[in-house]
Amino acid sequence: PGMPEPRPMYEVFVYSPRVEGVHLRGGPVARGGIRWSDRREDFRTEILGLMKAQMVKNAVIVPVGAKGGFVVKQPPDDRRSLPAEVKACYQLFINGLLDLTDNLRDGQLDPPVRTVRRDGDDAYLVVAADRGTARFSDTANSLAEARDFWLGDAFASGGSEGYDHKKMGITARGAWESIKRHFLELGQDCQREAFSVAGIGSMAGDVFGNGMLLSRSARLVAAFDHATIFLDPDPDPIASFSERQRLFAAVGTWSDYNPALISHGGGVFARSAKSIELTEPACACLGIESNGSGLRMPPNELISSILRAPVDLFWCGGIGTYVKASSEDQRAAGDRDNDAVRVDAADLRCRVVGEGANLAFTQAARIEFAAAGGRINTDFIDNSGGVDCSDREVNIKILLRGWQSRGLLDAAARRALLERMTDEVAGQVLHGNFEQAQALSLNTNHAVHRLAEHAALMRAMEQAGRLDRALEFLPDDSTLGQRKSEGRGLTHPELAVLMAYTMIDLTSSLLASDLPDDPFFNRWLVAYFPTPLREQAGPLAEHPLRREIVCTQVALEMLHRADITFIHRVREVTGASADQVVRATLGARRIFELDALWQQVSKLPAAVPAATRMKMFAEIVRLAERTTRWLLRHQRADLRDSSIPERYASDVEAVRGQLGEAVVSGHRRMLTAARRDYERHGVETELARRIAQLGALYSALDISDASRETGIDLAVVSRVYYQLGSQLELFWLREQMAQLPRKHDWHEISRTSLFDDSFNDQRQLTIRVLADYGRLRSGQTLVDRWLDRHRAATEKIRGMLNELKAVRQLDLVMIGVVVREIERLAVGESD
Repeated sequence: PGMPEPRPMYEVFVYSPRVEGVHLRGGPVARGGIRWSDRREDFRTEILGLMKAQMVKNAVIVPVGAKGGFVVKQPPDDRRSLPAEVKACYQLFINGLLDLTDNLRDGQLDPPVRTVRRDGDDAYLVVAADRGTARFSDTANSLAEARDFWLGDAFASGGSEGYDHKKMGITARGAWESIKRHFLELGQDCQREAFSVAGIGSMAGDVFGNGMLLSRSARLVAAFDHATIFLDPDPDPIASFSERQRLFAAVGTWSDYNPALISHGGGVFARSAKSIELTEPACACLGIESNGSGLRMPPNELISSILRAPVDLFWCGGIGTYVKASSEDQRAAGDRDNDAVRVDAADLRCRVVGEGANLAFTQAARIEFAAAGGRINTDFIDNSGGVDCSDREVNIKILLRGWQSRGLLDAAARRALLERMTDEVAGQVLHGNFEQAQALSLNTNHAVHRLAEHAALMRAMEQAGRLDRALEFLPDDSTLGQRKSEGRGLTHPELAVLMAYTMIDLTSSLLASDLPDDPFFNRWLVAYFPTPLREQAGPLAEHPLRREIVCTQVALEMLHRADITFIHRVREVTGASADQVVRATLGARRIFELDALWQQVSKLPAAVPAATRMKMFAEIVRLAERTTRWLLRHQRADLRDSSIPERYASDVEAVRGQLGEAVVSGHRRMLTAARRDYERHGVETELARRIAQLGALYSALDISDASRETGIDLAVVSRVYYQLGSQLELFWLREQMAQLPRKHDWHEISRTSLFDDSFNDQRQLTIRVLADYGRLRSGQTLVDRWLDRHRAATEKIRGMLNELKAVRQLDLVMIGVVVREIERLAVGESD
């Protein structure tokens, strides 16, 4: 009862004279690392905080977050005996957890004996390596195997027959996708153009070492680990890269760095020294003022200077929290070991931060740095590659264990198969990192514009009890009001947290629906696994976590291809459920082939400006949202019918081919200008044309329905439809709607409803005009004659439009009056 938020769903407490431990889980299917803690007095508090972080981190994978930790209560006096005692305590703790965990035998639940269960079936327990337990995966797996626990060596990811993260470099490579994205949006290609780096860690480390081998253009000028400080004020990119390769392969320290390759004024220094003499080149490199001949500085002060160095990239690859917000005291970092070197985010001078290691910054520090213009995500975004890789390993092993039990696979074949799939698993993980970083950039690009929608989403989650803004350092309503007045939106780190919570919420909603049981969605299950496993579609469908995998992958795809308020906005306007919105969105993407367009934009060369890419993505998302609303409004009952998207897709293609003739000259000039603008920024002609047409092509849905209802050819219907839009200036009217500021939830719902109503009116008008088609074969003449017969009503509408054009600041009420008048004409009330 006294546990603070966020409270886990389950707490397992293990106690003995030798060890105490706790395991906290956010849900029935949850996973996270088990660590050896040195915080004897408050390790439960430590683990609770880490579980909170893991809940957000695990948003990108199948299970929700968990965390475990144990303390050694009787450490031996002889330090050399400590590792054996730690391992023994770890085994006691793991066995204690397994004592209370259900098992599965031949697919049937097998609860522990002499145990009263009050919390339902509970067979999912996965323990991952963490601080102090990195070498214990095989130990945990052997305990699981000895007890015939159903997960076998999937119980602890990694191990001798798992994916070696250091060998794969997966955590660093995943974080590098974020770094490349940051530099891309700064107009720099960090794979080809030189950039300066300072960092935390050594070349022997998994994250730091692998990271510093991912670009030959990196100029590492300074780094430090627990024992040494490395300075190289003007490194030779080629020679220094080769030396880093050598150190990584040899698991060497900075002290092993070839001094002959260090530039003038650099060197390797012990952190235990009383002071360190810095040369003028070193001072200049770190942005330290000197008297022109260098100076002496204590090691801790030098480390603080490295943290504040004016470099392009600061690479966090070592354990510890080194940056806090200027508004925080040292306790907020929760890392007393680094109090003496920690700096404020406001004092940082780097351009980009990559958090390959956990908790290098406090969340408040990330927000402060981002608000000042720095490029940073969060640790759970940057280093999620390792989490994703571990989870894929576990789910693959669960599948293969089932195959082994059926005699479809022996141990040797399994081992060879796991090895053969390593590169493809890595590729899947890195693609997820790429899309995640791209999605964050898309959201940040519209952060100011969508501030009201972000606020509405946060309030909705808070009211539902699924988000605590204060706990996650998200702004309250007062702060949001201040940002609005200053023209500022949410920062990258804040949007990362909101995206994670949106992912958690969407996945939960989809799991509660029948969506994962629909055979249509098996394709997401199949795509999750590497190619050698996809041929076994039947066994794949029997995976114990099939529903969770499907919902997670579908939710990820939804959030990677739209902004984070997309689902919430559509649900608010249409009243649809989350699974209905997903079905409609997937239908929309099939109708307009938006996935192919998205991939083409994603693969544009670095020479195409980031702003141009974001504009193109925004056009795709805008059409997807409009079409989703249209399908929910007109085809909600038939969303499960796969023939509906196919039918509209063929009509859309036909209308696309007629756009040049159907749209009026003014509209045609706008499309041409948009295409040429994309081409001017390096986009090839066909892609530029397709993106430029998207806004006009949305009308193909209404044109298709009007054609089917009247039985008149699409070409004729298209000309009538676009002519009506031009004559009544509906294109101009919608542009004014789009430019209205987003004020609050109800205002946005009203604006969107009016927008959709205007298209519905245009369709109804088209059908009314086409009633005269039997007598008049000319589309142009047909529209003119019909409007002339309704001169009084049309003149009234044109007069109202002229009044709107004379108003300096339009509002929703004014536009709504005109839309309602057009609606009266469309339904015949003004005849």
